[in-house]
Amino acid sequence: MKEIAEFEKVIDTTFKDKSLLRQSVVHRSYLNEHPDFDVHHNERLEFLGDAVLEIVVTEYLFNQFPETPEGDLTNWRASLVNAKMLALVAKELSIEKFLYLSKGEAKDKNSKARQYILANAIEAIIGAIYLDQGIEAAKKFIEERIIFRLKDILDNKLYLDPKSKFQEKAQEIQKLTPHYKILNETGPDHDKIFEVGVYLGDEYIAKGKGSSKQEAQVDAAAKGLKKMKW
Repeated sequence: MKEIAEFEKVIDTTFKDKSLLRQSVVHRSYLNEHPDFDVHHNERLEFLGDAVLEIVVTEYLFNQFPETPEGDLTNWRASLVNAKMLALVAKELSIEKFLYLSKGEAKDKNSKARQYILANAIEAIIGAIYLDQGIEAAKKFIEERIIFRLKDILDNKLYLDPKSKFQEKAQEIQKLTPHYKILNETGPDHDKIFEVGVYLGDEYIAKGKGSSKQEAQVDAAAKGLKKMKW
């Protein structure tokens, strides 16, 4: 990997075993087109990195918030380690340019699948750092790139999903509990798209789409938050 020095600079870690770092960004699809490639795909590193990330974040929250109940800590942890957050970290670090992807995956830049590929790469990088440098180096990366975001999450209640946040705001400001109606269903049974509206009383606020009713409701709530400037 000719960009290995640049990659190490981006993640602020110099590897003893450079192949571990390379492996962390090899997607399974790349090996389908390059079966003789000299390192394996990153799924095992991702499996390890996921566990390291979870324990580091859990330990931090446990120690820093001794009076906070378990349910809140669980929500805060989920907001730090979910795919959306990890994909954001990957984009900020420009990890995308280091990825080994098939031609098809390389073209598909803005899909939900790409978000998961980026999130998985961050977990794989954490796994690689852990194997090569140990837990303290992995912890440093996690604290500097992920845990520091907790203040913003808590200040803006980002640990609440859009439905919960919309309901909280609606009850606080308008003394109403939102409800949702299915407006439309399209596509075959195995690939349906739902269109759902969110309402306050009789007032229509916004609509969302998704491959499940729950996903469409979350999308509607997110759009409702923007429309109501909440």
